[in-house]
Amino acid sequence: MADKVSVTICGDGGCGKSSITLRLVRSQWTSEYDPTIEDSYSVTRTVDGLPYFLSLTDTAGQEEYRGLWAASNLKSDAFLLVYDITNAASIDTLEYFMEMIDIETDQRMEDNQRRIRAAKSAAGGKAIDYSTLGLQPPPVKIVAGNKCDLKDARAITSRQGLEWARKRGCGFMETSAREMVNIEETFALIVRRVVEARKQLAQGGADPQAVAGQQRVQWKRNMAITDTDAGSLDRGISDCSV
Repeated sequence: MADKVSVTICGDGGCGKSSITLRLVRSQWTSEYDPTIEDSYSVTRTVDGLPYFLSLTDTAGQEEYRGLWAASNLKSDAFLLVYDITNAASIDTLEYFMEMIDIETDQRMEDNQRRIRAAKSAAGGKAIDYSTLGLQPPPVKIVAGNKCDLKDARAITSRQGLEWARKRGCGFMETSAREMVNIEETFALIVRRVVEARKQLAQGGADPQAVAGQQRVQWKRNMAITDTDAGSLDRGISDCSV
């Protein structure tokens, strides 16, 4: 049976969130802009030889819907934060979503610590099976600079987008829903990061001190883009670079 990976797509209105989602799910693209409140989709993809069931939530970017977003979309395994490379203000809008996601990350870490402490207390010195505690890995964060086919209208360079993502502990890709650039690759990256986070949780589960303390730092470091990632991503977005 395929492992499930839940992904919330967020960002400013008009940046192409729905276009990215529909490209993945239906191989469709439209130039018409129809503001989304919230739509849900599902699709199965094979990544590194294994099947995954992707549950996708395409959310509203308009400011009037953001309270609704914070109340209903923070339990996902991963977040795809989309901005429009032709609109410099659209990347600033991601700060709101990033703040909410980081609060959720802290809450998950604190909940994990409480569960571990309670399990240790109940075990009375006996070994604990951490797989039974319901521990949650931190949410994966990937930033996507969309509309990278519009080179002449570019307002945010690929390097600026990469550095913005890196500073906030996110993976990074540039995409074009219209030209089908890096759509499949972006969601494959998300799946790999979620699998990595789950493995990290299982490895830390053998050492409660690591999960309760140092693991928080390590998880955040693992979710950040590395220099090796940067090189490969630069190559990956070369078709959309200026």
